[in-house]
Amino acid sequence: MARIWRRKGRRVVFTNGVFDIIHSGHVELLTKAKSWGDILVVGINSDLSTRRLKGASRPINCQRDRARVLGTLKPVDFVCVFPEDTPLNLIKAIRPDVLVKGSEYTTGAIVGADEVKSWNGKVRRFRMKPGYSTSAIEQRILGGSNSTPHHSR
Repeated sequence: MARIWRRKGRRVVFTNGVFDIIHSGHVELLTKAKSWGDILVVGINSDLSTRRLKGASRPINCQRDRARVLGTLKPVDFVCVFPEDTPLNLIKAIRPDVLVKGSEYTTGAIVGADEVKSWNGKVRRFRMKPGYSTSAIEQRILGGSNSTPHHSR
């Protein structure tokens, strides 16, 4: 499918994650990712791979619900659930023109970066909002804190 889009001159962008509790940091990431191309494909970890990576308390929302919520967001064109712990097989299948991850990852640590570069694609890092992560939100809920990160624009 991505080959067809590329033949039509469209740039395919890929990003991935658990996307367990959608927050404004996710929305900003997805919006920016979409701005770097024409078609945004979002890979999400399956429930089993999320549990392996994040622990027994995760995911909070099942993969079907996470995919459904992501699919309603304006920047997102396609959502793919992958069962492995990394999206490498999905990246190889899609062959995106642009691979996007949050800035907490160094380029060398981004799964699929070498592959994307091998077909002359670009790897982009997006500066995530500090304090906006599902883990941070979960800690605020469990800790009973009502403090939320505040950011001025």
